[in-house]
Amino acid sequence: MKQFFILGIGALLFFTQLTAQGVSNKWDLQRCIEYATKNNISVKQADVQARLAALDVERTKLIQYPNVGFNTNLGTQFGRSIDPTTNQFTTTQLLFQGANLNVNVPIFNWGALQYDKKIAGFNAQAVLTDMERVINDISLNIATFFLQVVAAKQQIDIAQVQISQTKSQLTFTRKRVEAGALPELNAAEIEAQLARDTSSLVNAEANFTQAVIQLKAAINLDMAAPFEVDIPAVDKIPLEPLTELEPGALYQMALSNQPAQKANSLRIKSAEESVKRSRAAFYPTLSAFGSLGTNFANTANMVTGANFIGTRPTPNFVTIANQNYLVFQPDVQLVTSKRSFGQFWNGWGTQLEQNFRQSFGINLSVPIFNNGSAKLGYERAKLNQRTTEITKQQTDLTLQQNIYQAHTTALASMLRYNATQKTVEASQKAYDFATKRYEAGLSNTLDLITNQNNLVRAKLDRLNTQFDYIFRIKLLEFYKGQGIKL
Repeated sequence: MKQFFILGIGALLFFTQLTAQGVSNKWDLQRCIEYATKNNISVKQADVQARLAALDVERTKLIQYPNVGFNTNLGTQFGRSIDPTTNQFTTTQLLFQGANLNVNVPIFNWGALQYDKKIAGFNAQAVLTDMERVINDISLNIATFFLQVVAAKQQIDIAQVQISQTKSQLTFTRKRVEAGALPELNAAEIEAQLARDTSSLVNAEANFTQAVIQLKAAINLDMAAPFEVDIPAVDKIPLEPLTELEPGALYQMALSNQPAQKANSLRIKSAEESVKRSRAAFYPTLSAFGSLGTNFANTANMVTGANFIGTRPTPNFVTIANQNYLVFQPDVQLVTSKRSFGQFWNGWGTQLEQNFRQSFGINLSVPIFNNGSAKLGYERAKLNQRTTEITKQQTDLTLQQNIYQAHTTALASMLRYNATQKTVEASQKAYDFATKRYEAGLSNTLDLITNQNNLVRAKLDRLNTQFDYIFRIKLLEFYKGQGIKL
């Protein structure tokens, strides 16, 4: 019993896993969009640009801190050169080392660094909204391909219904032919119609397969990967009434929620700060500096002793008992010796300590004449600002035109859909009457097939206009800021 219980639990887990895998292979519109945005090349490129912009923001923050640098060198000199420890010319070979620590601190530059920080921040936000715009474009593209798949599936359903009706007619006609009530020609005509209907089904299935392939390519999914589209019920797709999607109101909403408009506004702010930044080049800048340094060379002489030569008078004198006496100083000659090449490090620490130097101060930089570069930079910044403003005006105008055009197209699609709906209803009545007349022996097969084909064409026309209307309404909802969803 325990073994059977374990086997039962294992089987249950296995089938549960299969069921979960089956569910995971279902792809609705939202999952397609999420996968496409994660794997799209344009999105990846936009993400890289956003990361670069974020690094630029970080750079403008760090540049406000002091700049500290340390350098040291170690080398040898030949021929006529300057001894770094005495600053005198020498012709002997020597080994030398130097070390320097420098600090530079910006104090006042008319807000240039703050402007740089603001400019980088606005640019970074604009790049992020650009990535949002790319994602929205991808969403619209994926929605188009997804609706094509749904429409192709509906065409398959229509073709299957057509075949079912034709088979029923063929069965009815065959019975009457066998009973001698109808000629064999009627059955042959319906069989020919069945063949045409079957061909239409094959074409619809091929169109569906092609639409699925296009959808997989649009989301950058491997063609060999399992893929099953989650077809929504067409009558369950939520659509806002066209009366609530007035183009003027949509345009005002889109100005604040569309990424292209937000990016343009941010770039205008960046251009305004750039104009202020360019004006800082006209004014002086103030900074503080400091440095520590030392030198060493192996040519420094070593003191080994001293020889007393005598005394020599000095210009000074002292007065004792109203008598002036000259002051003499001892004359001593130091005994030194040159360091050998192998004694490079002998006295290294002593020299570094003796040659240690320090400096600090304030630096004032006053622009007087710089070939007009500051003025040209200021004029260029103003022109760039004007360019971004014109770009925003053009983008807003294009957005307004697109919204009004989409609303007009949606209205036309709704009218066409209503017209095709009436055509389907009329064709359905005609087909029903033709079927009854045919079954009563009052009409021929050609009239029945003609009415049936008219009904199929009417349904296909209604299907095309219906999905065109759905897409137009979804496009208007997108401009309203609701995104793309079915």
